[in-house]
Amino acid sequence: MTDYKLLSAQIAALGQQEGWYVPLLANASAAVWQALPDLNWAGFYVMRRGQLVLGPFQGKVACIHIQPPRGVCGTAAAEDRTVVVPDVHAFPGHIACDSASRSEIVVPIHHGGVVAAVLDIDSPTPGRFTEADRTGLEQVAREIEKAILF
Repeated sequence: MTDYKLLSAQIAALGQQEGWYVPLLANASAAVWQALPDLNWAGFYVMRRGQLVLGPFQGKVACIHIQPPRGVCGTAAAEDRTVVVPDVHAFPGHIACDSASRSEIVVPIHHGGVVAAVLDIDSPTPGRFTEADRTGLEQVAREIEKAILF
């Protein structure tokens, strides 16, 4: 079980060291990758000119541009809500960057009151993400929001 209290504290400490989004999100993706078992991708997409653009991540090569509301990331950004998908193959409009992904969670990150990025995490295991993961990762996102500078 992931210790989200510890992970959130680590993210807060990283934010105190450097708030610029590139190093903060790079280290945050590494921290999430190390803290959560059974992942095949963990990272960020940053909003730029109305679309999500690939940011720092851990995992295989990924899609570079996502136009909201397309896919799980685009849906989370467009609807400004966390989206948990137990089976990505059953999600309408899913974007298959990695065919090994079976479940996904995407959490919006805000700056200036609007969605500025999303935290995207994939697993090769169907139904991998729980309510505890949703709550914990939303807290991680709040810590990023407190520190991030775009």
